[in-house]
Amino acid sequence: MAQGLGEIGLIRWLIVVFLALLLFSGLRPWLEKLGIGRLPGDFRWRLFGREFHVPLASSVLLALLAMGIGRLL
Repeated sequence: MAQGLGEIGLIRWLIVVFLALLLFSGLRPWLEKLGIGRLPGDFRWRLFGREFHVPLASSVLLALLAMGIGRLL
């Protein structure tokens, strides 16, 4: 029975990560105006005419911000 609960928890985390990525990609143009997405730890490169983004520093910053807000609530 514990194995079934673990699988449900994993599915929930996958859904949360997917929704967070969807939200971040949808808000990316607005967040770049604020400077998020252009921090020193964010990688961006162009390959075969497409531009790829790996926002590592921005993800850490947003996670810390969300954790701080969560602790206040």
